Amino acid sequence: MNTAAYVDSLIADLKGQVQSKQITLSQAVWETAKACLEWPYVWSAWGDECTPSERKKRHRTDHDTYKNCQVCSGSKSSCTGCKWLPDGNRVRCYDCRGFTAWCIRQFGLNIEGSIVSTQWNNNNNWARKDTIASMPQNQLVCLFQRTADGKWLHTGLGYNKETCECQKGVQYFANRDPKWTHWAIPKGLDQGGVEPVDWKPTIRRGDRGEYVTLAQVKLKDAGYDIGKSGADEIFGAATQTAVKNFQRDHGLGVDGVVGPMTWDALDNQPAIQLYTVHIPMMPLYKAEALVQSYSGAWMTKEGAD
Repeated sequence: MNTAAYVDSLIADLKGQVQSKQITLSQAVWETAKACLEWPYVWSAWGDECTPSERKKRHRTDHDTYKNCQVCSGSKSSCTGCKWLPDGNRVRCYDCRGFTAWCIRQFGLNIEGSIVSTQWNNNNNWARKDTIASMPQNQLVCLFQRTADGKWLHTGLGYNKETCECQKGVQYFANRDPKWTHWAIPKGLDQGGVEPVDWKPTIRRGDRGEYVTLAQVKLKDAGYDIGKSGADEIFGAATQTAVKNFQRDHGLGVDGVVGPMTWDALDNQPAIQLYTVHIPMMPLYKAEALVQSYSGAWMTKEGAD
């Protein structure tokens, strides 16, 4: 789990990348949202640091906002040991509408409205909006859930088929749930679906998908061990170790995260020269041991039977 200080630093870096046109504003907001994974849901919170006093002022004592806090519930006298205090550092807290608004506000944009319905109904918020069937690609949007009887229930962020939302804490989903019924693009974020063709998302341990596979293939091609499962779309411990070794060998910051600088180094690896070694007159026992030591190796028999 990232800390608030880490995400603040990431946002500063993303702003620089937007300014230099390395990434789009959509991508920057999306990267910010994913960096907040596992941060807690607190009713009516809009991104303040998670503290017992912040939780106490937000809701009644029978609400999960209150009961899930070890200090508010009385089970402990301090935050020490709380899962939302990683290594003694604070994280932020949100409800669903607070999460989307906070991520967007970090880049100078705004969404007015204190509840989901007022956010949706305020047309000053949106450059475009429509039902989910027409959701644009390569463009960050705010997602909305409306019931058949017209009640607005929930909001989150969407990028193609992926979503981030704050309901049971901040969560990421690789495939959009059918509960989402509408989308809207905040004013200032509409880019017409255009993005740099060479952009790749920041990926880290726990991520899945095609970009994880791409990184795994590039690491393997560069001679790094990605584990027995190979390029399996899962950023696990072996892949993280391979990334760290690659970063160390190439003078990069060793954090096990594949961001812009690591992607750039992976993309610019020279092609590997492959060779076939022929060792004549080797005894059978030595040949068998050598073949077993190298995946994909084989041996042929020479001479008379």
